[in-house]
Amino acid sequence: MKILALSGSNANNSFNEALLKYITKHFAAKYDFKLATVKGIPMFKEGESIPAAVQTLAQEIEDADLVLIGSPEQQHSVTSATSSALEWLSSDIHPFKGKPVALVSTSPMPQGAARSQSRLKSLLTAPGFGAVVFNGDEFMMGTAPAQFDDNGDLKDKSTIEFLGHFFDEVDEWYAQVTK
Repeated sequence: MKILALSGSNANNSFNEALLKYITKHFAAKYDFKLATVKGIPMFKEGESIPAAVQTLAQEIEDADLVLIGSPEQQHSVTSATSSALEWLSSDIHPFKGKPVALVSTSPMPQGAARSQSRLKSLLTAPGFGAVVFNGDEFMMGTAPAQFDDNGDLKDKSTIEFLGHFFDEVDEWYAQVTK
């Protein structure tokens, strides 16, 4: 399965990007990953031509079997960088239409960006998107600074086991929604 691992952060030291990098390394034998980011995508401006970076991201979404979004949280919602990228990706082009999407998140706070995931699920199923969003067990990892070792690997064995469980559920769901 070809998975686009999309970081919804424009931070220089993003914990969600670190999580996606860990996932791509940990599950490299099982999936074909491509990492992408919303970093550098210009702010959405209605009536403007779609920037090349957005067109490239749209093509990467279309080429993927599944999009895995690492969604940070700001002010109890998705980041402004994510929101702006999604506006571009739902105005004149619609690469998420019918696309299976799963979400993961981490945060320095104990909640693990739970509200961001909730908001993002709502956005991705709205008109203009039409994504097919995984709603099984959710992977939200709190206290991000303490979760990674110096090599960028997750330290807690139970977190790694739950991540495996999460991907097992995503695989089962994917098989059902792509019949």
